[in-house]
Amino acid sequence: MHTLGLFLFPRRRIALVFGVMAFACQAQVPPSLTEKAAYKGMFAAAAAGDMAAVRTQLAGQSKPDQRDAYGRTALHVAAHGGHRDVMRALAGAGADPNALERDRYDIVTIAAVANDLPTLKVALELGASARNVTSRYDGTALIAAAHLGHVEVVRTLIRAGAPLDHVNNLGWTALIESIVLGDGGPRHTETLRALLEAGANVNLADRNGQTPLALARRRGYSEMIKLLERVRAK
Repeated sequence: MHTLGLFLFPRRRIALVFGVMAFACQAQVPPSLTEKAAYKGMFAAAAAGDMAAVRTQLAGQSKPDQRDAYGRTALHVAAHGGHRDVMRALAGAGADPNALERDRYDIVTIAAVANDLPTLKVALELGASARNVTSRYDGTALIAAAHLGHVEVVRTLIRAGAPLDHVNNLGWTALIESIVLGDGGPRHTETLRALLEAGANVNLADRNGQTPLALARRRGYSEMIKLLERVRAK
C-alpha cells in the first residue's frame, strides 16, 4: 500500500485511514457460528471451552497443532473465546504458542486486539512472544493495541518486551498509530504517554517525513502535542 496520498490529498487520505482502521479491526477473523457448528474433535472442544473434551482429545493422541480451514490452530480458537484453561492444556500438550493463522495473527495479537488482558497474560505465560511480527501489515501486537487505544494491553506488551519502534509496512510505529489512527481522546493520549514513558523514539518519522509531533499538530490533538513537546519532540 502506498502512502504518498496520505498528505497530498485530504479526501483520499481520510478514506485510506478509515480503510486501514476498518481492515485492522476486522482482519482477525474468529470462528463463525457456521464454522463452530461444523467443528469436530479438538476444535469443537476448544471453541466450547470444554476442558473435559479437550483432555479426552489429548488422551486420544489428537494433534494440538492441527489446522482448520482458516489456518487456525485450536489454540487460536481458544484464544478467540478467552478459554484460558484450554489454552494452558493445549500448550502443555505441545501446541505452538507462536503459531500464525492464515492472516498471520498469533494469540498475543488476538488477545491484544480484543482488549482481553487476562487472555493476553496467559498467552505470554505460555511462551507467546510480544516480539512477533504479525498481520498483513507486518506489524506487532503493540502496534495493533496502540491503534485501538488499549492502554493496559499496551503497558503489558511493553513490559513483555514488545519492540517499541517496529515499523510496519505502512511506515508507522505504535507511537505513530496512536496518533494517526487514534481520536486524540483520553485512551489514545494515555497510550501515547505509555509509549513515551517506555522510551519510544519520539522523532521517528513516517514515510512522508512527518514526525509524531507534526502528525499530532496537523490533527489538533492538543493533549498529545503537550506530551510530545514535554519530551522535546521535533
